[in-house]
Amino acid sequence: MSRVSDAIEAAHAEGRGAFVGYLPLGFPDLQTSIDAAVALAEAGADILELGPPYSDPVMDGTVIQEATQAALAGGFRLRDTFTAVREIAARTDVPILVMTYWNPVLQYGVDRYADDLLAAGGAGLITPDITPDAAAEWIAASERTGLDRVFLAAPTSTEERLAMIAEASTGFVYTVSTMGITGERAELDAAARTLVGRLREHGVAHACVGIGISTPDQVAGVVDYADGAIVGTALVRALRDGGIPGLAAEARALASGTAR
Repeated sequence: MSRVSDAIEAAHAEGRGAFVGYLPLGFPDLQTSIDAAVALAEAGADILELGPPYSDPVMDGTVIQEATQAALAGGFRLRDTFTAVREIAARTDVPILVMTYWNPVLQYGVDRYADDLLAAGGAGLITPDITPDAAAEWIAASERTGLDRVFLAAPTSTEERLAMIAEASTGFVYTVSTMGITGERAELDAAARTLVGRLREHGVAHACVGIGISTPDQVAGVVDYADGAIVGTALVRALRDGGIPGLAAEARALASGTAR
């Protein structure tokens, strides 16, 4: 059973792709980030991707880096992740994935992290900087708890690595649209479409595309060939510039692009 897979299938049953929305936890403060996540779910996100701030966010572009630095400066602590997930899960049925770099999980303890995330109502982890062959402890913990494990696939991934990612991932495979850091791009790489096709050949049921998606038209383009679109920077900017009302308006616009 996968709550994330179920959410994607529910979107498909409604004739649309899934909308995965990312927000950093603790920005602009912990309670506002909780309220923002709930607003994002209410505005049409099928899956929430929540990022605890990290001191060395190698994948993140300027907008998200600035938000996470502000969250850290505001006193965010790792344990606040579970506080936030617990409150958000109490207010929405939308599955919550935590997007985390691996070092904080190791420091906290892999089994302890999995147990606390499950107890808080979380659905799983997106782990951008660990590959399945290095994640045996997490794979075992996720199988024990039933949490989803979302690994990343990139256009440069070999067929051998894609096969490994396909076998190890549950929920969906995070399909990187282009090489580089997160942020908005005027045109998404055609490599994303090719990569989704390669993942299908390895038996992947659900592939969601992220990095660089920032408009309803881009969402529409992605769900033409993928199972869902992942948006981060555009949502973080909307929250920064327009507060929760601005975020909700941006989310509704992006969700409008999911119809097939």
